[in-house]
Amino acid sequence: MKQRIRECQIKAAVKVNAELLQLYWQTGYDIVEKQKHAHWGDGFLKHLSHDLMEAFPKMTGWDERNLRRMRQWYSAYSQLGTFRAQPVPEIGDLENEFRVQAVPELSQPPIPIDFFSVPWGHHILIMQRCKELDKALFYIQQTVENNWSRSALEWQIDSNLYDRHGKAVSNFVNRLPAPQSDLAQQMTKDPYVIDIMGIRQDMKEREIEQHLDSHISQYLLELGKGFTYYGHQVHLKVGNEDFYIDQLFYHVRLHCFVVVELKAVKFAPEHIGQLNFYVSAVDSQLRTPGDNPTIGLLICKDKDDIVAEYTLRNIESPIGVSSIQIYNELMSDYKSSLPSIEDIERELSDNCR
Repeated sequence: MKQRIRECQIKAAVKVNAELLQLYWQTGYDIVEKQKHAHWGDGFLKHLSHDLMEAFPKMTGWDERNLRRMRQWYSAYSQLGTFRAQPVPEIGDLENEFRVQAVPELSQPPIPIDFFSVPWGHHILIMQRCKELDKALFYIQQTVENNWSRSALEWQIDSNLYDRHGKAVSNFVNRLPAPQSDLAQQMTKDPYVIDIMGIRQDMKEREIEQHLDSHISQYLLELGKGFTYYGHQVHLKVGNEDFYIDQLFYHVRLHCFVVVELKAVKFAPEHIGQLNFYVSAVDSQLRTPGDNPTIGLLICKDKDDIVAEYTLRNIESPIGVSSIQIYNELMSDYKSSLPSIEDIERELSDNCR
């Protein structure tokens, strides 16, 4: 009974959020249509905000700033395929805003089915940080698929997931059947950005491995949806010798094991030989008839993409190669956007409600 009540509460909250966002969408449409016949200097939004707050004193969200956001939001996504949103400065002291301009017919991704299930605060964050329409839609879709909190979404934007997503050097297209090869490529990132306090750029690979193992929830967030943690230093006995895999995962969408090897040095061709051996061993000892071929993922300090491509050409196992970027390298670029202690406490408080 308790579980059913909780599920009902969640469904009700999602439905209320969807209804509210559809109301905001319609309000954005009304504002855009009204302002086709209004002058910027006539104080339309100010008067509208005043009237709505007076009519609905117990309902938040009708302040002038939020009305601008509704207009911006509607304008950004309302005519996908025929129009592309372009960031331009707003007149006066308003924030930068999408202005929709006509361009030739383009092949644009559709609005995600669960577009209105994404919380309003997430939409605002995406509009503020992503002025290109394709990038904004990418983060909306990823939020839907991964059920990110606002802080998780902010980190993914700050760490530039859009440009890192699916970018590992790999031989998947030649070693895996479609569509598994496409799914495997999409599960990768390059570089992987490790956002964990206490990790250092000069750490040895065993130190990094142990640190990641003790912060597995943060690590799984960076790896992405679908990874299930199997263990670290996983023991395999081959012949009369003992071997230990750095980290082993099972990917629930790909239905296969993923062997992850960490190297705290620049990529070298000989690293692939060891990983290829581990992939073969997992295929032989752990893979069941219902599993797809095991995938290897080498994450190293740095790499030369051409060297990695050459190395993977004649490797039979499906393997990807990515680099790693440690959190403190981002400090100078993203320090202003990092959460304060108060922000973290507030986020923890919100998540516990």
